Amino acid sequence: MKALTPAVNLTGLKNEMDRLFERLWDGDYAPVTLGEWMPALDLSESNDQLTVALDVPGFEPKDIHVTLREGLLTVRGEKKLEMERKDDKFYRAERTQGSFTRIVRLPLSVDGTRVQANFKNGVLTITMPKVAEAKGTDIPVKTA
Repeated sequence: MKALTPAVNLTGLKNEMDRLFERLWDGDYAPVTLGEWMPALDLSESNDQLTVALDVPGFEPKDIHVTLREGLLTVRGEKKLEMERKDDKFYRAERTQGSFTRIVRLPLSVDGTRVQANFKNGVLTITMPKVAEAKGTDIPVKTA
């Protein structure tokens, strides 16, 4: 028999709903997550690149798959239960497990041939150089 942990489930539901409404208001809604859970994600922009940082503690790099197609960055992974303990009685079970898929619509064009994904200390960092058109051009103003 599995112990119920309603507070944990409600907190997760609240976080999912908060993220959904934030994306709806931003106009940046794409299929955000598929699977059993959703790792936290940051998307930032510098002068030359877009960067995505994704919290995936307890993962091995071989269990994470990253693809970029038509302006959509997709990150998939699966974290398997370390050991199955059917006879144990859990008083608390908060560690995340199972599969996830995060899909992010990129706000501008990137050079897909130069994308890099690095994994360190449970954080997956994906750097995507902007294409020349997305960087823009500074135009000096001259006097006549």
